[in-house]
Amino acid sequence: MAENKELLFARTLEEVRKQAKEQGNCISAEQVSSAFEALELSKEQLELVFDYLKKHKIGIDEPVDLDDYLTEDETDYLEEYKKELKQLEELSEGEREALTLSAMAGESDAQHRLIQCYLPRVIEISRLYAGQGVCLEDLIGEGNVALSVGVTMLGCLEHAGEAEGMLIKMVMDAMEESIAENLRETDKDKKVLERVNRVAKKAKELAEELQRKVTVSELAENTGLSVKAIEDAMRMSGFAIEDLER
Repeated sequence: MAENKELLFARTLEEVRKQAKEQGNCISAEQVSSAFEALELSKEQLELVFDYLKKHKIGIDEPVDLDDYLTEDETDYLEEYKKELKQLEELSEGEREALTLSAMAGESDAQHRLIQCYLPRVIEISRLYAGQGVCLEDLIGEGNVALSVGVTMLGCLEHAGEAEGMLIKMVMDAMEESIAENLRETDKDKKVLERVNRVAKKAKELAEELQRKVTVSELAENTGLSVKAIEDAMRMSGFAIEDLER
């Protein structure tokens, strides 16, 4: 693909994923084909798109069973949390609209009650993101924080009907950012481990040659590694590289 076509493909794929999440993690094959129509994908390329979506828990033409992605602990936590939420008062559509209008006007009590109304929705949304590196309890926590912030921002809206869309988007964005941050941290940890292992391997090789522990300057001189890289690796390992003198 040309560069601009690759960017269009990535953008379209992200839009399809978002559309699927808004539809309960399900999208039709026709919707996918229509979204990628401008790219004129081959049948094989489109099949790869379908495979990618399925791997990300997105059902094609029929919903997936999201509970399959929960651990036993997450299932137990979810059941207990749902029991707690059952004690909350259920509101009619008219009562929720009135509550939303009061929350938009800045009434703190109404904002607090509106948070409670949307707590079950946070649970539903969290299940869409389960199995992606962040435990369900943390996802719900991030969603609840976003919800608490969101109800204080409803005053910027013109109509009460816009509130639900805004709050749900904020909850989803918070969960997606939590997953992205976890991926960044995981990648960072992998790079740190690779650096420590590289220095430890070089230190072991030189120590075996000299029949003793080696110094930082010796290791740098014999391997081409910088003193800073070696010292950083020592700190990252908690000074646990056996063949290096502290």
